[in-house]
Amino acid sequence: MINFVLEGHSYAMDVQTAIQIFFPNRHYYNVDEMPKDGVAVKSILTSSRAEAYFYQDGQLKSEGFVKRKENADEKEIKHIVKEAVFKALYSFTGYMPKWGMITGVRPAKTASELSQAGYSDNKIIEYFENRFYVSHQKALLALNVSKAEKEILLTNSPLDVSLYIGIPFCPTRCLYCSFTSYPIDKYSKKADEYINKLAEELNFVSNKIKGRRLRSVYIGGGTPTSLNEGQFAKLMENVSEIFDLQNIDEFTVEAGRPDTITKAKLEAMKKAGVNRISVNPQTMNQKTLDIIGRRHSVDDIKKAFYMAREEGFNNINMDIILGLPQEKAEDVENTMREIQKLAPESLTVHTLAVKRASRLKENIVDYDLTAVEEMEKMINISSFYADKMGLAPYYMYRQKAMLGNFENVGYCKKGMESIYNVEIMEEKQTIIATGAGGATKLYNPDKNQLTRVFNVKSVEEYLSRFDEMIERKETALENNKW
Repeated sequence: MINFVLEGHSYAMDVQTAIQIFFPNRHYYNVDEMPKDGVAVKSILTSSRAEAYFYQDGQLKSEGFVKRKENADEKEIKHIVKEAVFKALYSFTGYMPKWGMITGVRPAKTASELSQAGYSDNKIIEYFENRFYVSHQKALLALNVSKAEKEILLTNSPLDVSLYIGIPFCPTRCLYCSFTSYPIDKYSKKADEYINKLAEELNFVSNKIKGRRLRSVYIGGGTPTSLNEGQFAKLMENVSEIFDLQNIDEFTVEAGRPDTITKAKLEAMKKAGVNRISVNPQTMNQKTLDIIGRRHSVDDIKKAFYMAREEGFNNINMDIILGLPQEKAEDVENTMREIQKLAPESLTVHTLAVKRASRLKENIVDYDLTAVEEMEKMINISSFYADKMGLAPYYMYRQKAMLGNFENVGYCKKGMESIYNVEIMEEKQTIIATGAGGATKLYNPDKNQLTRVFNVKSVEEYLSRFDEMIERKETALENNKW
């Protein structure tokens, strides 16, 4: 537990996010008075500067100060409040995070905006390093990812739209998972009803996007392939019959769990026009698979991958997670060696995030989380092997609950970049999301503005409140002059 006191301002969230960089996965409380026991931070804003003081059991341990500029706007004031706390905690811990004081989800988007504003590459790197204390390596990563994303964004048309289809079912719930997902064994009967309702929503969307180009389709979850073969074939048929996929650039299915991939499901994907799939091991170490609640073996991963190859899939992504319970850097190296043998076209490297809705968060005391130094080794290993495999970073995002305040990076072979992944990160294209938990983003290019429309997360509520979901979309589309 960490308490913090505010004096002269009310920017509690900025103070808390700065504390979380150095002390993640704690409970944080904004209190009125400094406690005599435990760890606490006092954040003060005066007319001339932002101040921060770090205490342990009532004893001052470190402090940080940042000068306040004349006529500073609120954004700048929030920045110096956060920076003062950052300085105080850096002074105490001696640890400088690789991403410095950045807590935002999309650092590459910041690099893109700076480039559009006329900043040179060197000036962009300097901006990250000087304003946010970001390491040169991470600043360069943000810049390189922004350049890779730009190539895709430049091909956007104002009338392009992408589609997300959510299938919220899984064979089991993994230890770290916080996504909207339901055990397919218990929901097998509901799944039939769900697919039928989903088809109604897809028909609604199809009618609304007439005259626009559907650029990419992404079927995610959950694990879409957790549906049985008949249900999955029906889903694929619905998508290919409802939408004109003739001019589509990308059709992805998050096949994910290798124990759900069958020859019949792969054939159904091929028939529907799917040209990109994911086969996600998360780790190639059996002991870890058992710990996180996977019901498959390392051999199952390899078999599913080769089966996909045999069915003609030549754009396969694989996901791994760094920092899984009990894994060390040598375990990650083993995972990367095994993936190198498979030679996928893309690799997504996630840093473990301890999310509120996960079993890991609920039982956090039962697990030793990976130390920052070990996590950095893991990241370097994954980056080294990605480069060795001819894969370059093309998209990236971050989460507040990530171990070590690091990042998730998507790597791929040139020309194999996932359009959907870039669009969802950069938010420069309308993405209509369907199914339980879907979050639609309607993009207005004239105003560079997003309107978000949310579907309910629960399968039961999606079915019972379906008309309401359609009405939400209808209203939002009308308001955005579709």
